[in-house]
Amino acid sequence: MKFETFDFHPTIAAGITAAGYTTPTPIQTKAIPHVLEHHDVMGLAQTGTGKTAAFVLPILNRLMGSKHGGVRALILAPTRELAEQIHQAIETLGQKTRLKSVAVYGGVGINPQIQQLKRTDIVVACPGRLLDHIGRHTADFRKLEMLVIDEADRMFDMGFLPDIRRILASIPRNRQTLLFSATMPSEIRRLAKDILRDPVTVQVGTTAPADTVRHALYPVAQHLKTALLLKMLENIHTESVLIFTRTKHRAKSLGKKLEGAGYRSASLQGNLSQGRRQAALDGFRNGTYKILVATDIAARGIDVTQISHVINYDIPSTADAYIHRIGRTGRAASTGEAFTLITGEDRDMVRAINRVIGSEIEQRTISAFDYGSPMPARDKRPQRPVTPRHNFSVAKKGRPRKPGNRAM
Repeated sequence: MKFETFDFHPTIAAGITAAGYTTPTPIQTKAIPHVLEHHDVMGLAQTGTGKTAAFVLPILNRLMGSKHGGVRALILAPTRELAEQIHQAIETLGQKTRLKSVAVYGGVGINPQIQQLKRTDIVVACPGRLLDHIGRHTADFRKLEMLVIDEADRMFDMGFLPDIRRILASIPRNRQTLLFSATMPSEIRRLAKDILRDPVTVQVGTTAPADTVRHALYPVAQHLKTALLLKMLENIHTESVLIFTRTKHRAKSLGKKLEGAGYRSASLQGNLSQGRRQAALDGFRNGTYKILVATDIAARGIDVTQISHVINYDIPSTADAYIHRIGRTGRAASTGEAFTLITGEDRDMVRAINRVIGSEIEQRTISAFDYGSPMPARDKRPQRPVTPRHNFSVAKKGRPRKPGNRAM
């Protein structure tokens, strides 16, 4: 199947060609026809499947056929990074049109956004800053035709559902609504039921991780995590490594320790200014930094295609969060590896993750590492004993994934 099959407006088709797109991804093949027919859509797809183009292209096509002025499409995203990525996708795919898009999020000046909102067709926004504009009456949605809620489960995780419902009360009910999510917790099912009218559900794969990702667990005592991480990094090619921690303090501290050990690393956490945050992301994308340490919230919206490894320094709090974390590797015709450091306190979560994976993840140890090193005197917290089951020093090679077009 080719993009020509969708019979897009000539200017949209020209933008697709200019962007180098030839073959739609599965989510695009399934979703685009229903969106073009003005159906509400519930899309189940992970990051990296091409879902952005699955809603951006139909939006551009619809707006090309409309003579109305003002904001006609609103896209809600959980993070500034994702909002910018969607905005850039609109500019890329709509480069042959005269349609205008603006990204609206906090951490930057509001006045330039106010001016842009007066002369735009599409708004890509984070909920908090958008509510600021609604409260100031600087965003006019009276002519809105389409609403997209992207990464709805991430919105829920970040506490944005009340904000989304306030936004919904401020926009026209007579609209086409698209909701995309990687997972379907009960709260998102309720939201979908409330806002979608006779929706068509399209799904790519399942909520399990992609089969291009290899998983391994590394049992270790809590006080030896950093030492084991450093030993692991010695045994892998640090092409592009994303490391997750549970707290922003730990992300900052671990980032400094890795830098002190000679690694080109940066940390991404909530206390950073927008400028420093963007510098860390840009450095990770262009290879200036080989390692990025981040919390779940700070990492939302990161879309870096060539991440070779995801390492969970701290195990995530839910199995769904595990899927989202490791979903950032094994993309774009590449294989990836997901390593998780676990302690005796993580047994329940390990079982939950095994259920999602559909098999028991192998546990590994590194033969050259001293697992018996004593706990520092200052750390008196009791810990459960850790009993590794297997003894592997390095990961095995994985099978390559068939090449496909780059997903946006």
